[in-house]
Amino acid sequence: MNGIRNDDDLVALLSPSVDADLLDRLHRRLEREAERSGLVDVAYSTVDSPVGELLLAATPAGLVRVAFASEDHDRVLETLGQKLSPRILRAPKRLDEAAREIGEYFARNRRTFDVPLDLSLSRGFRRLVQTHLPEIGYGETRSYRDVAELVGSPKAVRAVGTACATNPLPIVVPCHRVLRSDGTPGGYIGGIEAKTALLNLEAA
Repeated sequence: MNGIRNDDDLVALLSPSVDADLLDRLHRRLEREAERSGLVDVAYSTVDSPVGELLLAATPAGLVRVAFASEDHDRVLETLGQKLSPRILRAPKRLDEAAREIGEYFARNRRTFDVPLDLSLSRGFRRLVQTHLPEIGYGETRSYRDVAELVGSPKAVRAVGTACATNPLPIVVPCHRVLRSDGTPGGYIGGIEAKTALLNLEAA
């Protein structure tokens, strides 16, 4: 019976007008088969949020990328294909936990993230800084100089700024909590408006 239905789906796919439900059903089938065969190295999905649509991507090790719409999701996926693996598939189930935690964060029901993280997109000093950013508590802020001192390199203020600006996991790894020494927001991968919105969310 399943085989007949699947054959019918494939025949319908070849017809001039393809039903959206059919495409969705076929994609879910592809997703299941690819996951079962271990062919997906990077799974991704998108979620709506108060700061716009977010792209979430994960490897078997954990969440590897959170990207704002302003970063161009297609370009982000292309970069992931180059840096991690070309075996990328939209597979929302793999991102369910991350999507749930991000939703709870924006609903003010979560202050820290528990989802496993994959920091393999960062190296050296950038990775060191990003590893320490979660030590800045919810609703708190630090200056770039403070973070430089936190990681044991008090003179590396500019390098800390670069590490924050290239953070592949914004929101989850809270680089938005790092400000200029005069208290102004400074740069942010998702734009100043998004950074301000996150700070206001946590201050409420």
